[in-house]
Amino acid sequence: MPFNPRGLVDPVFFSRLDSIELRARSIVAGSMHGLHRSPYLGLSVEFASHREYTPGDDLRHLNWKLYARHDRLYIKEYDADTNLNLYLIVDASASMACNNTGRSKVHYAASIAAALAHLALKQRDAVGLTLYADRVVAHLSPRANPNQLDEVLATISQAELRKASDNDRALHQAAELAGRRGMVVLLSDLFGDLDTIISALDHFRYCNHEVIIFHIMDPWERDLSVDGHVRFRDLESGESLTTQAESVRDAYRQAVSEWRERLELECRKRAIDRIELTTQDASDRAILDYLVRRARTF
Repeated sequence: MPFNPRGLVDPVFFSRLDSIELRARSIVAGSMHGLHRSPYLGLSVEFASHREYTPGDDLRHLNWKLYARHDRLYIKEYDADTNLNLYLIVDASASMACNNTGRSKVHYAASIAAALAHLALKQRDAVGLTLYADRVVAHLSPRANPNQLDEVLATISQAELRKASDNDRALHQAAELAGRRGMVVLLSDLFGDLDTIISALDHFRYCNHEVIIFHIMDPWERDLSVDGHVRFRDLESGESLTTQAESVRDAYRQAVSEWRERLELECRKRAIDRIELTTQDASDRAILDYLVRRARTF
């Protein structure tokens, strides 16, 4: 799979993200000052320290008395403010190599992961990365270090895609690696046995993680928008099938529609946000639209 990691960075888009916050809906437990509500309610009104104002800080916490004395802006911090662990879990199975639009699903997923990592690190949250196929193939523990973005980019761009005969085991391994509760972002085509995928999602939710799924497909996979006598090859098994596309299109679309509907239903039952995308969708617009919709729920 390897591709240029810097190709995942869009400075113009990243600068637009700087005006948006990625907040946890649930209470989190952190070790740094950040944007998210702490579970330690006994400390919720205790003043901790001052620090100099940086662009993007909440103006409600400015200490105007200090400004009057020192002509400098300071922010009041409280022990109730905590940082978030953002766990980026990216599907590195062979099916993610599908590329009928000029962009593979794995590159599309990587660009979204890079943008979310940038956003989280800018707000002093910790970012981790797990790549999985038949098992976990790479893992970075969450860190809030500014260099973590480079580590994320390097790891995700160098990974080799593998067959995924047991994504159930791999996702449960990923859940075990996501130790402290936080926000799990799964980027995958979700191909595989649906019951085992749902079981893995239950594992994340059992650990009190908030879960977001960016469900990524190639438009041909979703719509079978091809005509004529076509040979299809399974990227996982290597098996091939030759058929007349028009003769199977209606049944195929019906099966895919029912699968998507069940996925959506199961996600809603578990309070999981599922964002369905194809590689034809502009990834920057998709992220911004979701974050804006999400912000309105707070």
